Amino acid sequence: MLGAAIHGFVLAFGLILPLGAQNVFVFNQGAAGRKLHRALPAILTAALGDTLLILLAVLGVSVLVLSWSWLKITLFVLGSGFMLYIGWSIWKDVSPSSVAGQTGLPAKKQVMFALSVTFLNPHAIIDTVGVIGTSSLGYAGGAKWAFTLATVLVSWIWFFGLALAGKWVGDLDRGGKLQRLINRVSALIVWGMALYLLYTGLKEMWA
Repeated sequence: MLGAAIHGFVLAFGLILPLGAQNVFVFNQGAAGRKLHRALPAILTAALGDTLLILLAVLGVSVLVLSWSWLKITLFVLGSGFMLYIGWSIWKDVSPSSVAGQTGLPAKKQVMFALSVTFLNPHAIIDTVGVIGTSSLGYAGGAKWAFTLATVLVSWIWFFGLALAGKWVGDLDRGGKLQRLINRVSALIVWGMALYLLYTGLKEMWA
């Protein structure tokens, strides 16, 4: 069981580490709110969303998704369009994550936006359903749940840590120059992800 837990922890950490729309949003809420508790709606929604995706993957949804090519194509194409929009919003500083001001978004809007960057994000879905779900097939019984709990734990630790890092940056960056630079870099990364997702979807379609 310990080996399964370590495998799940390392795998989940490697998957969640790259910068994406979900990570950018949680980080920016931490930076904008100045106080960590103001970012709790975003943190909890993102963590609970990842937890749900992981549980669905481990319970067998991964096999279903990977067996339906049309569903993968739909996820990639629609998801790439969503990523292009998010990237443009971040670049223009008009997205909820970047115009939150000094107090962050209201709780309801944080929840809505966090849900969108979690469940309309094919990168997150493919990671959890395709990679974590498939990897869990190598375990059974207690080892499988140790693997699952470890991957879930990573999400919760990561999002709290990300918001805390955002708060530290916000405290140091009173003028907002560093955060604007982060937004620009984040937008470029999100656009790169969008183009890659579109390429992957078209490649799958023509295969």
